[in-house]
Amino acid sequence: MNRQTKDEFRAIITSEEETAAFGQALAKLLRAGDVVCLRGDLGAGKTTLTRALVAGMGSPAPVSSPTFTLVHEYRGGSLPIWHVDAYRLTGAQDTVDIGLEEVLLTGEGIVVIEWPERIEASLPDDRLDVSIRDTGGDTREIILTPKGPRWVEFSNQWAEQWQ
Repeated sequence: MNRQTKDEFRAIITSEEETAAFGQALAKLLRAGDVVCLRGDLGAGKTTLTRALVAGMGSPAPVSSPTFTLVHEYRGGSLPIWHVDAYRLTGAQDTVDIGLEEVLLTGEGIVVIEWPERIEASLPDDRLDVSIRDTGGDTREIILTPKGPRWVEFSNQWAEQWQ
């Protein structure tokens, strides 16, 4: 079941294969400078969705959770992707220490941030928030919430891309 309002898009995903298809469809609409914030509990599927985004960009790189490394960089696709795990971060100074501000300012690729609520003050206003909620078994609800002017255009494209 998919539902879209002007403020968000909701989809029910019932398998890892559907998550991969969802992420790959999303990747087709991303462009350099985009920031995607993944919200959800442990095991909700944030890294699985990131794996699909990286594959959707055409990169063969294996994707793993950056929990201990904090930032992984994936190249080999149409755009580089920086995968940030903010779970162990405590605020703005930590984002400076790991170089997140620099990555955000270059606009060279896509930045995917897991646990963005830990560094909320450091997040750009123009971003896509993606919430993943485990609804039991293999079923997940994914909610896309566009924030900022770039994502108004995205919402219109997404409605056509994901049916």
